[in-house]
Parts: sequence; C-alpha cells; structure tokens
Amino acid sequence: MRRAAKIDANQTQVVSALRAAGVSVQSLAAVGNGVPDLLCGFRGKLSLLEVKDGSKVPSARKLTPDQVDWHAIWADMPLFVVETPEQALKALGVIA
Repeated sequence: MRRAAKIDANQTQVVSALRAAGVSVQSLAAVGNGVPDLLCGFRGKLSLLEVKDGSKVPSARKLTPDQVDWHAIWADMPLFVVETPEQALKALGVIA
C-alpha cells in the first residue's frame, strides 16, 4: 500500500496564494523521485516549483539527492525553489 505524499507545512499556503492569483496548480508531490512539488500554469507558461519549509533549519531545506539529480536533468525548464507564497508569486511573474 502506498503512503500519502509528504508535503511541507507551507505548501497549502503557497498553493492557495497561487490559485487566488489565477495560477493553475497541479500537485506532483505524490510522484516522488525528485520531481518538484507543483506544476503551475500562468499566462500560457508552465513552471515547476519545489516548495521548502522556510521555518526549518537550512540543512532541512536542502534539496535531496534525487531532487538535485532531477533539477540537473531538467535544468532548461522554468524550475524554482520557493519557501513562501510571495516567492512563488514572484517566481512565476505574478508580482514584481
């Protein structure tokens, strides 16, 4: 039996802020294997977001080895690591 996907405590806030701003959001957290947490669509562009919990110590916010590998393979894609709703909105160009 598969376990439920583990998400960071702030991911719900990030998703809520993005959707309130008109961003289409699909959670990819259940995929695992280094795949970023969120697939986002805004103004005809797709972007990927890896959500890290900014309240954790820096060592707990590092990318996992699987995430590092995934990011390296997909380096030419719009891929951002964010900790707050504001960072997510800025990364997607929703706010300046």
